Amino acid sequence: MTITRELFIGGEDVPALDGGTTEDLNPYTGQVYAAVAAGGPADVTRAVDAAAEAFPEWAATAPGQRRRILLRAADILEDRAEQVRALMAAEVGEVAGFAAFNVGLAAGILREAAAAAGGPVGEVLATDAGDRMSLALREPAGVVAAFAPWNAPLILGTRSLAVPLAVGNTVVLKPSEAAPIACGLFIADVLREAGLPAGALNVVTNAPAGAAAVARTLIADARVRIVNFTGSTEVGRIIGTTAAEHLKPALLELGGKNALLVLDDADVGYAVNAATFGSFNNAGQICMSTDRVLVHRSLADEFTEKLAARAASLPHGDPADPGTVIGPLISADAARRVAKLVDEAVAAGASLRAGGGEADGARYPATVLAGVTPAMRIFTEEIFGPAVTVITVDDDEEALAVANGTDYGLTAGVITEDSRRGLAIARRLRTGIVHVNNQTVDDEPQVPFGGVKNSGYGRFGGRWGVEAFTTTKWVTVAGEHAVFPY
Repeated sequence: MTITRELFIGGEDVPALDGGTTEDLNPYTGQVYAAVAAGGPADVTRAVDAAAEAFPEWAATAPGQRRRILLRAADILEDRAEQVRALMAAEVGEVAGFAAFNVGLAAGILREAAAAAGGPVGEVLATDAGDRMSLALREPAGVVAAFAPWNAPLILGTRSLAVPLAVGNTVVLKPSEAAPIACGLFIADVLREAGLPAGALNVVTNAPAGAAAVARTLIADARVRIVNFTGSTEVGRIIGTTAAEHLKPALLELGGKNALLVLDDADVGYAVNAATFGSFNNAGQICMSTDRVLVHRSLADEFTEKLAARAASLPHGDPADPGTVIGPLISADAARRVAKLVDEAVAAGASLRAGGGEADGARYPATVLAGVTPAMRIFTEEIFGPAVTVITVDDDEEALAVANGTDYGLTAGVITEDSRRGLAIARRLRTGIVHVNNQTVDDEPQVPFGGVKNSGYGRFGGRWGVEAFTTTKWVTVAGEHAVFPY
């Protein structure tokens, strides 16, 4: 039976004004999973109406009350873990382990945001006027426009709104058309049950053809004061440009071409385990996925052989099966794109060590390529699928040059038995995140998460997130009447 869902505006489930709906497909079966309201510009305006109306009261709500709501939401989310597993398998083809990770981290994000609700709201500044108090006060900005992607829907949907709500903003969320429930409407259900007041969060879903108009309308509304977007660099550039046209700050977390550096002192077995997880978790559809493994020449043959064997052994299939490691990609088009990148590289001389071949609907096998060159698209483009390239390097300097020789700069990993050496390399990697003696995929709610270069700017998480979603006001309080020159 097909699920039906409406927009979430002003605390209520409401249809799109024109009655339109869009199909939400199961990527593994190709069948319709849900019929979801297809909102348009007029629906965006009424969502912003609701958020703007709710803002004064929500901003004035005691921090303890905001904290209680977010903590309650985290508990509800964990109680619904089995529902999340089924939802993510059916809507986006994600396997049980990744669904569990989404639940755990999203709950952590809510709890970290709850802690932020009671954090400092400013500081006392030094001043040359001895009888005056000078204050820097952090205040909620108003309505926040949030854009969340499909690939880690519960994590990234929650991240887009948790801190903004915690510090007193209201939010209008546009979830991905490929996961409108998991990264939007389901989160709204949880927060509504937790007691979030009507209008504090609003969710506008849309058909793919209406995405651009919905986004433009949302960003252009004068009542929207901050924009946050997680997704591809291509779309992020449009979002950032549009926000700039309207003089609004934007927090952008975009794509990556992430490298795992395996140094000459690495434990090969551990490096293979790390690369397998970093490359193939969620079928490689993570902004932090390991696209490139840069291996010292002395270890390259052994490493590549063992990585190829591990890739070939990973169970593929139905994401609803708890034993599945590699589920489908988000769509048949996505699988064909990865297959084309691999085929082009092989035709140009790369060595296919595991996987490859034609896409089977949205399914594509775990693939390992060696012998890639800068002339191949797969060398420079983000793969965003279950494929990884192994690149042989002669020393640390060459590894750093290759790792940094990209327009992206999100995350990196360094595998070495010498932590001091690893830290020295980490300091020279031009990325927003580096993990020494670990692979590239990691996240915690309290850390400064984000990239540099074409991987975006601004930081989610911890106090950095609070700074991103508040404005600073300078306030002075005079202790006595001032003396004016005229």
